[in-house]
Amino acid sequence: MNTVFYNDRSTGKALINPSDLTRPVEGFPEVCISTFSKGIIDKFASLEHVQVIAHLYTANGVNPVYKIRYSGRDFAFYMSLVGAPACVCGLEEMIAMGAKKFVFFGSCGVLDDGRAGRNLIVPTAAVREEGTSYHYAAPADEIMPDPEMTAVLKKSLDRCGCPYTRGKIWTSDAIYRETMDAITERKKTGCIAVDMEYSALLAAAAYRGVKFVQFFYGADCLDNERWQPRDLTDYGLEGAEKYMALALECGMELYDRA
Repeated sequence: MNTVFYNDRSTGKALINPSDLTRPVEGFPEVCISTFSKGIIDKFASLEHVQVIAHLYTANGVNPVYKIRYSGRDFAFYMSLVGAPACVCGLEEMIAMGAKKFVFFGSCGVLDDGRAGRNLIVPTAAVREEGTSYHYAAPADEIMPDPEMTAVLKKSLDRCGCPYTRGKIWTSDAIYRETMDAITERKKTGCIAVDMEYSALLAAAAYRGVKFVQFFYGADCLDNERWQPRDLTDYGLEGAEKYMALALECGMELYDRA
């Protein structure tokens, strides 16, 4: 059977487009920040002077889009839904509202504890083991981030004195089917962590011609015979200020890029 994993589905006009459902928002910030943790989003949404400027509508409910001011610049931020299809739908609608540059951050499962440890992760590539990216980019095993965006991220982390590790991300659709064989195979190809959205976000951002960068923080560990949850259920709340500050600093760099 010829499936999307073998055929190029990235060409041709779609029947439904984001602009059919989402209208531009006047004065929408150029740079948008997103993460997957409701706790982190709620923490910053509660700050004084943060405003709701739009909403994303899904069958799961209404997802607010906020505006925050940082170092004299306006930024949008919102909670991305978990999983490649839902996450990319949100990205598409944010672009339709007016966002042109994106900084994402989120948790990942650590595959190589010796390399990643407790450092942040700057991805060098993504293994495409989800389905969404194949509708935005031609079939390939991996997808690479924009080198310019990687340089922006590294510059921001270096300036903030934040240590990081570089390596590939394995993007999978099935969190409960990360088998030992698959983990071993992915580690052999250089993957140091696993997530559920990154390769799809890279493909969608490239297709739409927007700037996109993402960094990761380790949550659970899959680099042992027994799974280690660690701080998975904290959903990044303990490091919220650090992660958001880094994202905003990276966003400041993007403001200066054409």
